[in-house]
Amino acid sequence: MHFHQQTVFAVTPRQLPGDVRGFVNRQAELAHLSTLVAKDVGEPFVVAVAIIAGTAGVGKTALALHWAHSVRDHFPDGELYVNLRGYDPGPPATPEQVLDRFLRDLGVPATSIPAELEDRAALFRSLLASRRMLLLLDNAATVGQVRPLLPGTASCLVLITSRSRLSGLVAREGAYRLGLDVLTENDAVSLIRSVTTRYRADDQPDDLVEVVRLCARLPLALRIAAERAASRPLMMLNELIADLRDESVLWDALTAESEEEADAVRTVFAWSYRALPDPAARLFRLLSVHPGPDFSLEAAAALAGMPAAHVRRLLDVLVGAYLIEQSAPGRYQIHDLLRAYAAEQARQFAADGDEALIRLVSWYLHTADRAQHALAPYDAYRLPDDAPPGITPLSFAQPETALRWYETERTNIVSVVRAAAAAELHGLTWRLAAALRVIHAQWNAFDEWETIGTLGAASAATDGDLPGQAMLLEGLGKLYVQTRRLDQAETGHLGALEIRRRLGDRFGEGLSLNALGLLALRRRRLTEALARFEESTLVFSALGDDTNAPLRWTALTRANAAEAQIELGRPAAAAEILSGTLPVFRDLNDRFSEGNALFLLSRTQRAFGDIEAARHSIDAAMAIATAADNLAWQGYWLLELARVQRAAGHPAEALTSYQRSAAIQRQLADRSREALALDGTGETYFELARPAEAVNFHRLAITTHRDLGDHWHHALALTNLARALTQTNHPQEAQTTWHQALTALAPFDDPTAIALRQSALRQINPD
Repeated sequence: MHFHQQTVFAVTPRQLPGDVRGFVNRQAELAHLSTLVAKDVGEPFVVAVAIIAGTAGVGKTALALHWAHSVRDHFPDGELYVNLRGYDPGPPATPEQVLDRFLRDLGVPATSIPAELEDRAALFRSLLASRRMLLLLDNAATVGQVRPLLPGTASCLVLITSRSRLSGLVAREGAYRLGLDVLTENDAVSLIRSVTTRYRADDQPDDLVEVVRLCARLPLALRIAAERAASRPLMMLNELIADLRDESVLWDALTAESEEEADAVRTVFAWSYRALPDPAARLFRLLSVHPGPDFSLEAAAALAGMPAAHVRRLLDVLVGAYLIEQSAPGRYQIHDLLRAYAAEQARQFAADGDEALIRLVSWYLHTADRAQHALAPYDAYRLPDDAPPGITPLSFAQPETALRWYETERTNIVSVVRAAAAAELHGLTWRLAAALRVIHAQWNAFDEWETIGTLGAASAATDGDLPGQAMLLEGLGKLYVQTRRLDQAETGHLGALEIRRRLGDRFGEGLSLNALGLLALRRRRLTEALARFEESTLVFSALGDDTNAPLRWTALTRANAAEAQIELGRPAAAAEILSGTLPVFRDLNDRFSEGNALFLLSRTQRAFGDIEAARHSIDAAMAIATAADNLAWQGYWLLELARVQRAAGHPAEALTSYQRSAAIQRQLADRSREALALDGTGETYFELARPAEAVNFHRLAITTHRDLGDHWHHALALTNLARALTQTNHPQEAQTTWHQALTALAPFDDPTAIALRQSALRQINPD
């Protein structure tokens, strides 16, 4: 039986946005970029990093995308793309956020993504070491934003666009920099003709040159002006030129490398904006209120307070005018210069913008509410009010569609919560954070969870909503438990408990007591955990069963108490508890809780020596996991099936179950439970009188538990290793390991730990 320790992720991302429609010119620049790619796909690239640098609106992204599409065949392992938002009005994308997304896109499960930037960057470099990929990092602001995203080998090519020269990358990483200037006059005329040729065949060369001059040969301004001309085929170009020349300079927020370029874009934007129908102009202004890098049709409809079908037509008008672009079906984005211009215009209608932000945050709130109910109806936060008029939230028939919506919108959601908090919309802020707790837990979105949860808790406190503050402190406590920051978790849960007791919120008090019990169980403070669970059970029992919530929570806390009793070596007490909770879970059709109770029941029956009953219970649990197609349940409950098989004298079957469990945990990137499967495999080999093989598996488990800071399972694995070494020809190493196990067991005072310490002492001092 052999376990492979290296996880292989077979995901080939193809993330390049669509090629630029009507791309013309830039032949010299394209030729320069093409020299970076060797003709032979297997040869290394000339440089590992290339930068396209130039002023705003000069066409850096268009050039990068057009060239990237032309060389896709040189990158068989795919492409990664990100807009770093270096010049957006909101905060730029951080390296931590980008690496989190890239790692997920490469197939790394969320539970395997490290918390620290350095560790994420190292894992990213490892995954790309044997791949040949293109990375397009668009709109970078600083070297520090980019450097953690660079692969460690020349098998990948990184293409960066920036208004900055990023000289640090040139000096340290040897990056190739292509400076992008405005178009030549001839190329600028060609761009205009490519847009207008089907509509305006008789434009005079001198007039075209004048348009080029007024647009300062900037592609962004040229495309907008050309589209305006194409949309008025019967109007003489010299009339349009006069209109453009006379346009007042309304905007001085833009900075560019020369005053001529600044004047050009100001004039062209104002000229095009003033030509819009009033509804389209209003929508253009309101789009600047959306704080994220892109937006959906439904979000735009919420901003406008109008039906989506109507807004779709207005968005088509804006796309046709080159004021926004469609990035994917139903999704749009706006150039940061145009967003800034739209925001300037929106300031003249401040009240409309304020109302639009409220509608937008409300749309995200009520859509997130429907997503959380699709994912976890038992644990969802209940909004007190329906969606306000003019808001049409999305609905989700399946949990998978809810998670897909979150995955698409996750960057926007953080920006929306920040914007709501900054606008002092505190009630909406903390409710949105509350509605997202379940989603964050399901998706393991630890970075977003912490940011949004912290903002939400602060907003609830400012809003004076103590129940909301307690709920969000509890959510942060759960986050900190999952990320192994147990002291911070305790602070959050104790803070929530204090508020709930002050309010007389008995149901909330029960939730906090149960959470503190789970925290104590994680720390293996078993007596404390049992006391917390029993106190929580009393609280829920006293609430009665007018609704299913107290009934379910009473059963849940009792089942948690049963687990504590098992760990304390009291299987009879645990079995008695579980016999009462199982019917409750079945009546409520709470399949996970039923399966977990059966898993625990099997442990008690095995402790009694009733192996047949234990096998029946764990088989029933496995049937639930299989029917639900839930790998997490299957992987964990397989550990108990293997123990039952060992107890029944079927070690070969046990090895198969441990192997299946380890494979599943590896797929889910749950290193802790994978280590449990490896340690169990070692125990099985020891029982088969094959101690040398047992030693190898115990060593693997020890390394993982030590790395994760799991002191209890680290101590258990050390004990198992010492026992296996005793049966090999390494007596001195066995003695050293027994001493290590004794030290590791010292902090624990439960009966199992005491028995293991006594066993270790007997091995160290046999006399």
